[in-house]
Amino acid sequence: MRRINWHTIRLVLIIFAMIFLYSFSSKRNSQRKISKIDIKFDSEENMFLTNDMVNNLLIQNFGGASTIQKDKLDLNTLEAVLDDHEMIEKAQVFSTIDGFLNTRITQKTPIVRVITDSDSYYLDSKGDRMSLSENFSARVPLVVGAISEENCKPYLKLFNEIKKDDFLSKNITAAQIMPSGNVILTNRSYDYKIVFGKPMNVERKFKNYKAFFHHAIKDTLIKNYKEINLMFIQQVVCKK
Repeated sequence: MRRINWHTIRLVLIIFAMIFLYSFSSKRNSQRKISKIDIKFDSEENMFLTNDMVNNLLIQNFGGASTIQKDKLDLNTLEAVLDDHEMIEKAQVFSTIDGFLNTRITQKTPIVRVITDSDSYYLDSKGDRMSLSENFSARVPLVVGAISEENCKPYLKLFNEIKKDDFLSKNITAAQIMPSGNVILTNRSYDYKIVFGKPMNVERKFKNYKAFFHHAIKDTLIKNYKEINLMFIQQVVCKK
């Protein structure tokens, strides 16, 4: 008569018990209802959105935190909904075993504010439109003239260069796009206009302007200038 291998039987029972417990816990976890929405922003600056605004977006798309089970929650859909919002650059949504729905938001960063006869809106670094926010007003250059969402692409390099440069972002307050495509910039501290020309050779033109400014600021005559022309790559032409 063969002896019963109790060691093998115990091993099999342990495996079945582990499978049962795993299945039981997985089922209970999937049936757990979302108990709380935790929303965090990557940056506390430029808060165009609030927790309540993001919370409402989530609730509108899954019916309320206290009424839905985790297994009914489509995280990819929620992320897509948030990513489609014009003020959100990237959203991450994930749930935890204790019933928390965690949301991490990266907001878009506006680089200019466009003002037309009938509308006003921001543009981000990629040229995407952002509506104005009642919660926050960004301190960015104002852009007027012959510009629209359709033709803004050639000017993005110019606007992004202003945004990323500490000196330019503090001193350039506005840009006028002429029908010819030339750009005229406005300085914060002085009355002269900066004739930038077409949005070409952007880095070189701004390098020339900064060199001129840091030299001219030592001379009180800078207050007498009416126009600073950057259209000529090799030199800066000033008019009084």
